[in-house]
Amino acid sequence: MTTGLSVVFRTPSELEAEVVQGLLQSHGIDSWRTAGPPPGVFPFTSSPLGETCLSVRDADAEAALRILDPSEAHEPQDTPDISVPAPAHVLPELAELETCIDYPFRQRALLEQALTHKSRAHEDVTGGQRHNESLEFLGDAVLGLLVAEALCERLPDTTEGQKSQLKATLVSTTTLTAMAEAVGLGHHLRLGRGEEKTGGRLKPALLADGCEALIAALYLDGGLEAARRFVLGALASEIDAAAKRGFRGTDFKSRLQEVLQRSGQPLPTYDVVATSGPDHRKVFTVEVRVAAQALATAEGLTKKDAEQQAAAQALAGLAGETERV
Repeated sequence: MTTGLSVVFRTPSELEAEVVQGLLQSHGIDSWRTAGPPPGVFPFTSSPLGETCLSVRDADAEAALRILDPSEAHEPQDTPDISVPAPAHVLPELAELETCIDYPFRQRALLEQALTHKSRAHEDVTGGQRHNESLEFLGDAVLGLLVAEALCERLPDTTEGQKSQLKATLVSTTTLTAMAEAVGLGHHLRLGRGEEKTGGRLKPALLADGCEALIAALYLDGGLEAARRFVLGALASEIDAAAKRGFRGTDFKSRLQEVLQRSGQPLPTYDVVATSGPDHRKVFTVEVRVAAQALATAEGLTKKDAEQQAAAQALAGLAGETERV
C-alpha cells in the first residue's frame, strides 16, 4: 500500500520553504518541496504561480502542523512526541546570555544544545548530550532568509547579483564572529577538554557556528520574529550603511584586504584578463589573485567596478572555505 503525501505549508518564497523544511527535518520529519495543489511524481518542479508547497507523509501531517503552528488545536493522541528532550541539567549562567540577547527561552534545552560543541557531546558516555551541528544547519538558512529579506526591503533597485554579494559579506564567518562576541557567546560555549585547552572560546569558526546555532534556537523557540529581532538588531548598522551608500559605495576591495591581512596572507592583485564589447561600452574582465592563487573573476563596465565585484566574489568564496574548515 502506497503512503500518501499531505501539503502542510505553502509559500511564494523558496528561501522560506528551505527554512521550514530545515525545521521539519530537525524534528525528524521528512518533507518534499512540491508544486501545485497535490504532490506529483516530480517533487522539485517550480509552480507557474511561483508557489512552493511542502508535503509530508500522511502519517507525519499532524505532527508537522503542530510544529508549524503550535497554536492550532490538534488532537494530541497518536502523534509522535516532538518536544525537545530536556537535558540532564540546565546551566544557571544561561540567564546571563538570555539577558544579553534580550530573549527568555521557553525551552532552555534548545539554548543549551545551541551552545554545545560536538567535542563536549562526544565526551558524554551516557549519550545524553546533543551537539549543535543540526542547529547550525538550520540557523544558516534562517540567517540567509532574514538578511535577504532585509536587503530586498532596503535595496529594491539593486540586481540579484549585487544583493547576493552584499548578503555574502553579511552572513560571513567574520560577521557571525562579531555577532557572537557582542553577546559574549564564547564565554557560554560548552566545549570538550581538548577544545577548551586550545582556546576554543576564541576561535572564529566555533563562535560563528555557535551564533548560527543560537539563531536556530531562537527560531525554534520563538518563531521567525524572535530570530529576526536578534539578527536585525545585530546587523542593523551594517544593513543601514549598505542602504545609504548603495552597492557602488561598498568597498569590497578594502574588506578583502583586511580579511587577508588578518590571516597573514599577502595583499591581493587585480589583473584585467579580457575586454569585450564596443569602445563606448566595453566590458572588463578582472581576476583577483593572492600570490599564485586565483580567487575570483568578475566583469564590469569599468575596471574599478570589475575589481569590486571580483573582490566581493572572493570574499564570498573565503567565507565558504572558512565555514567548511
